[in-house]
Amino acid sequence: MVDGVVIPAGEGSGVVGSGGRRGRAGTSQIGALGVYLADPRVEASVLGLLDSVEVDLRASVASADPFVTEAARHLVEAGGKRFRPMLVALGAQFGDPAAAQVVPAAVVMELTHLATLYHDDVMDEAAVRRGAPSANSRWTNSVAILVGDYLFARAADISAELGPEAVRLQARTFARLVHGQIAETVGPRAGEDPVAHYLNVIAEKTGSLIATSARFGGLFSGATVEHTEALAGYGETIGVAFQLSDDLLDIASESVQSGKTPGTDLREGVPTLPVLYARASDDSDAASVRLREILATGPLVDDALHAEALGLLRESPALKRARETVRSYAEDARAQLAPLPQGPARRALESLCDHIADRTG
Repeated sequence: MVDGVVIPAGEGSGVVGSGGRRGRAGTSQIGALGVYLADPRVEASVLGLLDSVEVDLRASVASADPFVTEAARHLVEAGGKRFRPMLVALGAQFGDPAAAQVVPAAVVMELTHLATLYHDDVMDEAAVRRGAPSANSRWTNSVAILVGDYLFARAADISAELGPEAVRLQARTFARLVHGQIAETVGPRAGEDPVAHYLNVIAEKTGSLIATSARFGGLFSGATVEHTEALAGYGETIGVAFQLSDDLLDIASESVQSGKTPGTDLREGVPTLPVLYARASDDSDAASVRLREILATGPLVDDALHAEALGLLRESPALKRARETVRSYAEDARAQLAPLPQGPARRALESLCDHIADRTG
Protein backbone atom coordinates (compact mmCIF):
# COMPACT_ATOMS: atom_id res chain seq x y z
CA MET A 1 0.00 0.00 0.00
CA VAL A 2 0.92 3.68 -0.29
CA ASP A 3 1.84 4.09 3.37
CA GLY A 4 5.62 4.21 3.23
CA VAL A 5 6.19 7.53 5.00
CA VAL A 6 4.64 7.15 8.40
CA ILE A 7 3.60 10.17 10.42
CA PRO A 8 3.96 9.26 14.08
CA ALA A 9 1.09 9.36 16.48
CA GLY A 10 0.79 12.75 18.10
CA GLU A 11 1.37 14.67 14.85
CA GLY A 12 -2.28 15.03 14.09
CA SER A 13 -3.60 14.28 10.65
CA GLY A 14 -0.37 14.90 8.83
CA VAL A 15 -1.65 18.01 7.04
CA VAL A 16 -0.61 21.62 7.40
CA GLY A 17 -2.41 23.10 10.36
CA SER A 18 -2.68 19.65 11.91
CA GLY A 19 0.89 18.52 12.18
CA GLY A 20 2.13 19.19 8.65
CA ARG A 21 4.93 21.51 7.64
CA ARG A 22 5.57 24.53 5.47
CA GLY A 23 7.20 23.92 2.12
CA ARG A 24 8.74 26.42 -0.30
CA ALA A 25 8.21 30.14 0.30
CA GLY A 26 4.59 31.05 -0.38
CA THR A 27 3.44 27.46 -0.63
CA SER A 28 2.09 24.80 1.67
CA GLN A 29 3.23 21.19 1.64
CA ILE A 30 0.80 18.50 2.72
CA GLY A 31 2.54 16.23 5.18
CA ALA A 32 5.36 14.22 3.66
CA LEU A 33 3.66 13.88 0.30
CA GLY A 34 5.33 16.70 -1.61
CA VAL A 35 2.07 18.31 -2.76
CA TYR A 36 2.43 22.08 -2.90
CA LEU A 37 -0.54 24.41 -2.64
CA ALA A 38 0.48 27.83 -3.91
CA ASP A 39 -3.00 29.39 -3.90
CA PRO A 40 -4.40 30.45 -0.48
CA ARG A 41 -7.98 29.68 -1.47
CA VAL A 42 -7.17 26.19 -2.67
CA GLU A 43 -5.03 25.64 0.41
CA ALA A 44 -7.85 26.73 2.72
CA SER A 45 -10.33 24.52 0.89
CA VAL A 46 -8.14 21.40 0.89
CA LEU A 47 -7.04 21.75 4.50
CA GLY A 48 -10.56 22.56 5.65
CA LEU A 49 -11.85 19.43 3.92
CA LEU A 50 -9.14 17.31 5.51
CA ASP A 51 -9.92 18.71 8.96
CA SER A 52 -13.58 17.77 8.44
CA VAL A 53 -12.56 14.30 7.33
CA GLU A 54 -10.62 13.82 10.58
CA VAL A 55 -13.67 14.67 12.65
CA ASP A 56 -16.00 12.49 10.60
CA LEU A 57 -13.58 9.55 10.57
CA ARG A 58 -13.67 9.31 14.34
CA ALA A 59 -17.43 9.64 14.42
CA SER A 60 -17.94 7.08 11.65
CA VAL A 61 -16.11 4.27 13.44
CA ALA A 62 -17.91 4.74 16.75
CA SER A 63 -19.91 1.73 17.91
CA ALA A 64 -22.35 0.94 20.70
CA ASP A 65 -19.66 -1.47 21.90
CA PRO A 66 -16.77 0.46 23.51
CA PHE A 67 -14.28 -2.26 22.60
CA VAL A 68 -15.21 -2.11 18.92
CA THR A 69 -14.87 1.67 19.02
CA GLU A 70 -11.43 1.43 20.62
CA ALA A 71 -10.18 -1.15 18.14
CA ALA A 72 -11.67 0.65 15.13
CA ARG A 73 -10.15 3.97 16.15
CA HIS A 74 -6.75 2.40 16.73
CA LEU A 75 -5.30 3.20 13.32
CA VAL A 76 -7.36 6.37 12.84
CA GLU A 77 -5.69 7.86 15.89
CA ALA A 78 -2.24 6.56 14.95
CA GLY A 79 -2.11 9.19 12.20
CA GLY A 80 -1.13 8.75 8.58
CA LYS A 81 -0.75 10.84 5.46
CA ARG A 82 -4.44 10.80 4.47
CA PHE A 83 -3.28 10.47 0.87
CA ARG A 84 -6.66 9.30 -0.40
CA PRO A 85 -8.76 12.03 1.27
CA MET A 86 -6.23 14.55 -0.03
CA LEU A 87 -6.86 13.37 -3.60
CA VAL A 88 -10.61 13.60 -3.02
CA ALA A 89 -10.09 17.18 -1.81
CA LEU A 90 -7.86 18.11 -4.74
CA GLY A 91 -10.19 16.45 -7.24
CA ALA A 92 -13.09 18.43 -5.78
CA GLN A 93 -11.34 21.66 -6.76
CA PHE A 94 -12.48 21.01 -10.34
CA GLY A 95 -16.11 21.28 -9.24
CA ASP A 96 -17.62 22.71 -6.06
CA PRO A 97 -15.35 21.63 -3.17
CA ALA A 98 -17.97 22.82 -0.69
CA ALA A 99 -20.53 20.32 -1.99
CA ALA A 100 -22.06 18.35 0.87
CA GLN A 101 -21.03 14.92 -0.39
CA VAL A 102 -17.30 15.58 -0.79
CA VAL A 103 -16.30 15.00 2.84
CA PRO A 104 -18.34 11.76 3.21
CA ALA A 105 -16.79 10.54 -0.05
CA ALA A 106 -13.32 11.14 1.38
CA VAL A 107 -14.29 9.31 4.57
CA VAL A 108 -15.43 6.30 2.52
CA MET A 109 -12.04 6.15 0.80
CA GLU A 110 -10.03 6.41 4.03
CA LEU A 111 -12.19 3.85 5.84
CA THR A 112 -11.71 1.41 2.96
CA HIS A 113 -7.97 2.00 3.07
CA LEU A 114 -7.80 1.55 6.85
CA ALA A 115 -9.77 -1.69 6.61
CA THR A 116 -7.17 -3.09 4.21
CA LEU A 117 -4.41 -2.19 6.66
CA TYR A 118 -6.00 -4.27 9.44
CA HIS A 119 -6.17 -7.23 7.06
CA ASP A 120 -2.68 -6.64 5.65
CA ASP A 121 -1.13 -6.69 9.11
CA VAL A 122 -2.68 -10.08 9.80
CA MET A 123 -1.41 -11.50 6.52
CA ASP A 124 2.05 -9.99 7.02
CA GLU A 125 2.16 -10.86 10.74
CA ALA A 126 3.14 -7.24 11.33
CA ALA A 127 3.86 -6.09 14.86
CA VAL A 128 3.86 -2.34 14.23
CA ARG A 129 1.79 0.00 12.08
CA ARG A 130 2.30 3.78 11.96
CA GLY A 131 4.61 3.73 14.93
CA ALA A 132 2.08 1.95 17.14
CA PRO A 133 1.42 -1.72 17.89
CA SER A 134 -0.64 -3.26 15.11
CA ALA A 135 -4.18 -4.30 15.97
CA ASN A 136 -3.34 -7.98 15.55
CA SER A 137 -0.40 -7.75 17.96
CA ARG A 138 -2.32 -5.64 20.48
CA TRP A 139 -5.37 -7.89 20.39
CA THR A 140 -5.54 -10.97 18.11
CA ASN A 141 -5.63 -11.82 14.42
CA SER A 142 -9.33 -12.58 14.69
CA VAL A 143 -10.09 -9.20 16.22
CA ALA A 144 -8.04 -7.39 13.58
CA ILE A 145 -9.83 -9.21 10.74
CA LEU A 146 -13.25 -8.49 12.22
CA VAL A 147 -12.45 -4.83 12.82
CA GLY A 148 -11.30 -4.55 9.21
CA ASP A 149 -14.63 -6.06 8.17
CA TYR A 150 -16.43 -3.55 10.40
CA LEU A 151 -14.63 -0.65 8.70
CA PHE A 152 -15.55 -2.00 5.26
CA ALA A 153 -19.16 -2.17 6.45
CA ARG A 154 -19.06 1.42 7.71
CA ALA A 155 -17.61 2.55 4.38
CA ALA A 156 -20.42 0.75 2.54
CA ASP A 157 -23.02 2.34 4.81
CA ILE A 158 -21.75 5.83 4.06
CA SER A 159 -21.51 4.99 0.34
CA ALA A 160 -25.20 4.08 0.37
CA GLU A 161 -25.97 7.59 1.58
CA LEU A 162 -24.04 8.97 -1.40
CA GLY A 163 -26.13 7.01 -3.88
CA PRO A 164 -26.02 3.91 -6.11
CA GLU A 165 -23.03 5.10 -8.15
CA ALA A 166 -20.91 5.46 -5.02
CA VAL A 167 -21.91 1.97 -3.87
CA ARG A 168 -21.08 0.52 -7.29
CA LEU A 169 -17.68 2.25 -7.48
CA GLN A 170 -16.72 1.34 -3.93
CA ALA A 171 -17.71 -2.30 -4.48
CA ARG A 172 -15.76 -2.53 -7.72
CA THR A 173 -12.76 -0.94 -6.09
CA PHE A 174 -12.97 -3.42 -3.22
CA ALA A 175 -13.12 -6.26 -5.74
CA ARG A 176 -9.94 -4.98 -7.39
CA LEU A 177 -8.23 -4.75 -4.00
CA VAL A 178 -9.12 -8.37 -3.31
CA HIS A 179 -7.96 -9.51 -6.74
CA GLY A 180 -4.66 -7.74 -6.19
CA GLN A 181 -4.15 -9.34 -2.81
CA ILE A 182 -4.95 -12.79 -4.18
CA ALA A 183 -2.55 -12.27 -7.08
CA GLU A 184 0.18 -11.21 -4.68
CA THR A 185 -0.47 -14.18 -2.41
CA VAL A 186 -0.54 -16.75 -5.23
CA GLY A 187 2.35 -15.22 -7.16
CA PRO A 188 3.00 -15.23 -10.91
CA ARG A 189 1.47 -18.13 -12.81
CA ALA A 190 3.56 -20.40 -14.99
CA GLY A 191 4.89 -18.43 -17.93
CA GLU A 192 3.78 -15.06 -16.53
CA ASP A 193 6.33 -12.24 -16.52
CA PRO A 194 7.11 -11.53 -12.81
CA VAL A 195 7.52 -7.80 -13.48
CA ALA A 196 4.18 -7.54 -15.31
CA HIS A 197 2.57 -9.53 -12.49
CA TYR A 198 4.05 -7.21 -9.86
CA LEU A 199 2.94 -4.05 -11.66
CA ASN A 200 -0.56 -5.49 -11.97
CA VAL A 201 -0.64 -6.27 -8.24
CA ILE A 202 0.28 -2.67 -7.42
CA ALA A 203 -2.33 -1.31 -9.82
CA GLU A 204 -5.00 -3.50 -8.21
CA LYS A 205 -3.97 -3.11 -4.57
CA THR A 206 -2.86 0.52 -4.57
CA GLY A 207 -3.76 2.27 -7.79
CA SER A 208 -7.41 1.22 -7.71
CA LEU A 209 -8.28 2.95 -4.44
CA ILE A 210 -6.31 6.08 -5.26
CA ALA A 211 -8.03 6.22 -8.66
CA THR A 212 -11.44 6.01 -7.00
CA SER A 213 -10.42 8.69 -4.50
CA ALA A 214 -9.58 11.15 -7.26
CA ARG A 215 -12.74 10.10 -9.13
CA PHE A 216 -14.89 10.67 -6.05
CA GLY A 217 -13.48 14.18 -5.72
CA GLY A 218 -14.59 15.04 -9.23
CA LEU A 219 -17.86 13.12 -9.11
CA PHE A 220 -19.21 14.47 -5.84
CA SER A 221 -18.11 18.04 -6.46
CA GLY A 222 -20.03 18.10 -9.74
CA ALA A 223 -17.01 18.22 -12.05
CA THR A 224 -17.57 17.32 -15.69
CA VAL A 225 -17.37 13.71 -16.83
CA GLU A 226 -14.23 14.50 -18.84
CA HIS A 227 -12.51 16.03 -15.82
CA THR A 228 -13.62 13.21 -13.52
CA GLU A 229 -12.24 10.58 -15.89
CA ALA A 230 -8.96 12.46 -16.14
CA LEU A 231 -8.70 12.57 -12.36
CA ALA A 232 -9.33 8.82 -12.11
CA GLY A 233 -6.65 8.05 -14.69
CA TYR A 234 -4.22 10.31 -12.88
CA GLY A 235 -5.03 8.71 -9.52
CA GLU A 236 -4.36 5.17 -10.67
CA THR A 237 -1.08 6.06 -12.35
CA ILE A 238 0.26 8.27 -9.57
CA GLY A 239 -0.67 5.58 -7.04
CA VAL A 240 1.46 3.03 -8.85
CA ALA A 241 4.29 5.55 -9.19
CA PHE A 242 4.24 6.36 -5.49
CA GLN A 243 4.34 2.70 -4.45
CA LEU A 244 7.18 1.97 -6.86
CA SER A 245 9.11 4.93 -5.51
CA ASP A 246 8.79 3.41 -2.04
CA ASP A 247 10.40 0.26 -3.47
CA LEU A 248 13.39 2.33 -4.56
CA LEU A 249 13.65 4.16 -1.27
CA ASP A 250 13.85 0.83 0.54
CA ILE A 251 16.99 0.11 -1.46
CA ALA A 252 18.55 3.51 -2.11
CA SER A 253 17.93 5.58 1.01
CA GLU A 254 20.61 5.84 3.67
CA SER A 255 18.03 6.92 6.25
CA VAL A 256 14.58 5.79 7.28
CA GLN A 257 13.15 8.04 4.56
CA SER A 258 10.80 5.27 3.51
CA GLY A 259 9.43 4.85 7.04
CA LYS A 260 11.35 1.64 7.68
CA THR A 261 14.93 0.45 7.89
CA PRO A 262 16.54 0.46 4.42
CA GLY A 263 16.63 -3.01 2.91
CA THR A 264 13.67 -4.30 4.94
CA ASP A 265 11.93 -5.74 1.87
CA LEU A 266 15.19 -7.34 0.80
CA ARG A 267 15.69 -8.94 4.21
CA GLU A 268 12.13 -10.29 4.20
CA GLY A 269 12.36 -11.63 0.65
CA VAL A 270 9.72 -9.24 -0.71
CA PRO A 271 10.27 -9.10 -4.50
CA THR A 272 10.13 -5.36 -5.24
CA LEU A 273 10.78 -3.82 -8.65
CA PRO A 274 14.59 -3.39 -8.39
CA VAL A 275 14.93 -6.99 -7.21
CA LEU A 276 12.73 -8.30 -10.02
CA TYR A 277 14.74 -6.40 -12.59
CA ALA A 278 17.98 -7.73 -11.08
CA ARG A 279 16.70 -11.31 -11.16
CA ALA A 280 15.62 -10.98 -14.79
CA SER A 281 18.87 -9.36 -15.88
CA ASP A 282 21.19 -11.19 -18.24
CA ASP A 283 24.11 -8.84 -17.55
CA SER A 284 27.31 -10.86 -17.39
CA ASP A 285 29.47 -8.54 -15.30
CA ALA A 286 30.68 -9.99 -12.01
CA ALA A 287 28.55 -7.70 -9.84
CA SER A 288 25.30 -8.59 -11.64
CA VAL A 289 26.06 -12.30 -11.59
CA ARG A 290 26.88 -12.18 -7.87
CA LEU A 291 23.71 -10.20 -7.14
CA ARG A 292 21.57 -12.79 -8.90
CA GLU A 293 23.27 -15.56 -6.93
CA ILE A 294 22.48 -13.86 -3.62
CA LEU A 295 18.90 -13.01 -4.54
CA ALA A 296 18.25 -16.62 -5.55
CA THR A 297 18.79 -17.71 -1.94
CA GLY A 298 15.52 -16.11 -0.76
CA PRO A 299 15.05 -13.84 2.29
CA LEU A 300 18.40 -12.36 3.30
CA VAL A 301 18.41 -12.90 7.02
CA ASP A 302 22.20 -13.18 7.12
CA ASP A 303 23.55 -9.69 7.87
CA ALA A 304 26.63 -10.06 5.69
CA LEU A 305 24.70 -11.29 2.66
CA HIS A 306 22.06 -8.63 3.21
CA ALA A 307 24.66 -5.87 3.30
CA GLU A 308 26.40 -7.23 0.20
CA ALA A 309 23.17 -7.48 -1.78
CA LEU A 310 22.07 -4.01 -0.70
CA GLY A 311 25.38 -2.54 -1.83
CA LEU A 312 25.24 -4.36 -5.16
CA LEU A 313 21.66 -3.31 -5.79
CA ARG A 314 22.46 0.35 -5.12
CA GLU A 315 25.07 0.28 -7.89
CA SER A 316 23.16 -1.99 -10.26
CA PRO A 317 21.62 -1.37 -13.69
CA ALA A 318 18.45 -2.82 -12.16
CA LEU A 319 18.07 0.14 -9.80
CA LYS A 320 18.66 2.56 -12.67
CA ARG A 321 16.00 0.78 -14.72
CA ALA A 322 13.57 0.90 -11.80
CA ARG A 323 14.17 4.65 -11.46
CA GLU A 324 13.36 5.07 -15.15
CA THR A 325 10.16 3.08 -14.66
CA VAL A 326 9.05 5.30 -11.77
CA ARG A 327 9.76 8.46 -13.78
CA SER A 328 7.80 7.00 -16.68
CA TYR A 329 4.76 6.45 -14.46
CA ALA A 330 5.09 9.95 -12.97
CA GLU A 331 5.19 11.50 -16.43
CA ASP A 332 2.25 9.34 -17.54
CA ALA A 333 0.30 10.61 -14.53
CA ARG A 334 1.13 14.20 -15.53
CA ALA A 335 -0.10 13.50 -19.07
CA GLN A 336 -3.41 12.23 -17.66
CA LEU A 337 -4.05 15.75 -16.35
CA ALA A 338 -4.12 17.28 -19.85
CA PRO A 339 -7.94 17.61 -20.03
CA LEU A 340 -8.02 19.58 -16.73
CA PRO A 341 -7.93 23.38 -16.78
CA GLN A 342 -4.69 25.10 -15.87
CA GLY A 343 -4.71 26.51 -12.35
CA PRO A 344 -3.51 25.97 -8.78
CA ALA A 345 -5.34 22.66 -8.31
CA ARG A 346 -3.80 21.14 -11.42
CA ARG A 347 -0.37 22.50 -10.45
CA ALA A 348 -0.76 20.85 -7.03
CA LEU A 349 -1.40 17.51 -8.71
CA GLU A 350 1.57 18.06 -11.02
CA SER A 351 3.78 18.84 -8.03
CA LEU A 352 3.21 15.30 -6.78
CA CYS A 353 4.59 13.99 -10.07
CA ASP A 354 7.69 16.16 -9.56
CA HIS A 355 8.07 14.96 -5.97
CA ILE A 356 7.93 11.29 -6.93
CA ALA A 357 10.50 11.76 -9.68
CA ASP A 358 12.79 13.73 -7.33
CA ARG A 359 12.52 11.41 -4.32
CA THR A 360 13.78 8.43 -6.30
CA GLY A 361 16.96 10.22 -7.43
